[in-house]
Amino acid sequence: MNPDALKASIGEPVTYERVIEHFRIDIPEYYNMAGDTVLRQVEAGNGEAIALIAEHADGLINRFSYAELAERSARLSNLFQELGVGRGTVVACYLGAGLEAALTYLAVFRLGGIVAPLSQLYGPDTVIHALVDSGATILVSESDLWARIAEQQNRCPDLATVVLTDPDGQQGIVDFNQYQRFSSDAHLESTRAVEPALLLYTSGSTGMPKGILHAHRILRGYLASVSLFYELEMNRPGAVLWTPSDWSWVAGIFNVMLTGWFFGQTVVASRARFSAEGSFELMARHGVTHCFLTPTALKRMAAIDDPYGRWPDLAIRSIGTGGEPLPSAVLAWGDKVLNVPINEFYGLTEVNHLIGNCRTLFPVRPGSMGKAYPGHVVAIIDQAGDPVADGEMGEIAARDDDPTLFLGYWNQLGRTASMRVGRWVRTGDLGYRDSDGYFWYHGRNDDLIKSAGYRIGPAEVEDALVEHPAIDEAAVVGSPDPDRGQVVKAFVRLAAGHAPSAELAREIQLHVKRCLAAYKYPRKIEFVSDFPLTSTGKINRKALRLKELAENSNYK
Repeated sequence: MNPDALKASIGEPVTYERVIEHFRIDIPEYYNMAGDTVLRQVEAGNGEAIALIAEHADGLINRFSYAELAERSARLSNLFQELGVGRGTVVACYLGAGLEAALTYLAVFRLGGIVAPLSQLYGPDTVIHALVDSGATILVSESDLWARIAEQQNRCPDLATVVLTDPDGQQGIVDFNQYQRFSSDAHLESTRAVEPALLLYTSGSTGMPKGILHAHRILRGYLASVSLFYELEMNRPGAVLWTPSDWSWVAGIFNVMLTGWFFGQTVVASRARFSAEGSFELMARHGVTHCFLTPTALKRMAAIDDPYGRWPDLAIRSIGTGGEPLPSAVLAWGDKVLNVPINEFYGLTEVNHLIGNCRTLFPVRPGSMGKAYPGHVVAIIDQAGDPVADGEMGEIAARDDDPTLFLGYWNQLGRTASMRVGRWVRTGDLGYRDSDGYFWYHGRNDDLIKSAGYRIGPAEVEDALVEHPAIDEAAVVGSPDPDRGQVVKAFVRLAAGHAPSAELAREIQLHVKRCLAAYKYPRKIEFVSDFPLTSTGKINRKALRLKELAENSNYK
């Protein structure tokens, strides 16, 4: 989507209303994400353009053209094919952002396989769960990450092959770099747009993270909305895209990597730990023009005085953000200090980019999520699935023909069906739409915790907590937080012989970090002697949530 194409298709003036009326997202019958990104750019004569800038922890910077990515991914696909990867094969990708991850995605897509990305932030329990649940037969990783789970490989009966980017002579390990010995003449599978390609593990309100299965068509569903929150500039030559978000999340995969390559732009990859100053430095160093940053990241960056004075090479033109509500003060900072539009958008991993902003088409209203994006039909519905009137609170829902809609939850068809009511797909988020079409977020209708853009299920944290020998029982809720939106709070009843202490609280926090992920640990712990119970004798999380809200009533 770009202004010139819009003018050609709908005429002048280009308004939000006219785009909604005339724009449609076209999804062909046959479609492959590798074919429609890097390979298409090479076929179009754009092979010498820089596709990827990979920055390493030691400061080394490598640049790769579209032609190089196409050739290397072809060689890697031949290695993978020799290892048994084909249509429907699940390949787990446990890597940080960079060349190896990019090649893994492209090579597996070429073969019609399914990539299951695993975040570096995941602890061993979450990684092992995903490997077992997905039935991944191949894991692509690196030595430091593999070492976290190597001793538990016997818990993964389907995992037949481990491929490491730096094997260092380890027995029984395939060297990723062997791909360079293979032919660059590789076949591109003629996959249907509805064939599975991506299996994303993300938390829900109950149980361990669940697999969300997406088809190749998902990229087509993202292109227009990414163009919108990047101010319809993706067809403008010379864009440089970056996000600090891991390439195991949809933000990294689609808001930057694959969308950038569809439009023939340059993508920057860095595995540096996020910091506000480091982010400005990186953007200035590489001339980043468009980026995705969570509201939490933007809050921290907004605390930096005079960014243009400190980094005069900054070239940022627009910022996309999502995952949690954007504070009005950060929006104002973007206008007054950066002089750059910050466009918030909303969606789920299951069905995404439903609502958002684009200043080229309509003004932003501080505090609002924006309007329904072109190509997406969104409504506020009641419990029966009927749309409610403007101004009335209800559940945000997407129509079941949405172009970003997932295929279903891996191995959980019943859970997939439970999201649907009539033609609507429930999001679990509450809100309302005003008479001008702007949507306003109100909160969740379940126990899911949204913290700094991450989804955290209370049940998985509770399971990790009760594995600690000092804990008899635990309950987890989201606690309001001015920086992260919410943080994880654990209510803990100790086992006999243990007493509350600050030292024990820190020990419990480290335990959860090791088991699950660094971002899932309880930042608040309250020791209790008993819990409020429901009529059926279960811990009443709702009562605990209300208690947290009452005690944090000054939070805005």
